[in-house]
Amino acid sequence: MFDTDIYNQKMNEAIDHFASELKKVRTGRAHPSMLDSVHVEVYGTKMPLNQVSNITAPEAGMILVTPFDVNNIATISAAIRNDQSLGFNPSDDGRLIRVPVPPLTEERRRQIVKQTSEKVENAKIVLRNIRQDVLKHAKKAKEDKTITEDDLRGIEKNIDSQIKDFSAKIDEMFKSKEAEIMKV
Repeated sequence: MFDTDIYNQKMNEAIDHFASELKKVRTGRAHPSMLDSVHVEVYGTKMPLNQVSNITAPEAGMILVTPFDVNNIATISAAIRNDQSLGFNPSDDGRLIRVPVPPLTEERRRQIVKQTSEKVENAKIVLRNIRQDVLKHAKKAKEDKTITEDDLRGIEKNIDSQIKDFSAKIDEMFKSKEAEIMKV
């Protein structure tokens, strides 16, 4: 019999990845995960910011970065400033780094929604690729005579139904995030 569990797991992983990508999208409120993409060169190695500092968001418009080693303050500030996709201008007082998060303009909100919709399309492409893999392996199994023509049709119907459900879940997650982004 043809096993679709591996493909279900791949689709769930695609949804989880999409959810983690949505968490990175800026919505106007400061959040420590906004700095997840920042990598800092310390001790001769490029490391994620959260491994060399403590990151908090004490208020809606501010992120505080407290380095574990105060000697790295200038390097951390430069790394945050150099990440052009963030557009932040951090300031430090010798002990910690303050990263003001400016409020989003209407134009910037629309731009963020557009970028997020590209992530939606990428997630759906991943689902379609998984569907193609399932159908390819199912047709191969039919050629090898391990499944029948009826089994193949059942698998196609089942996978199409699952893809439709997962796609609807992605759309629902996007609508929720879009509302969050556009809310002033």
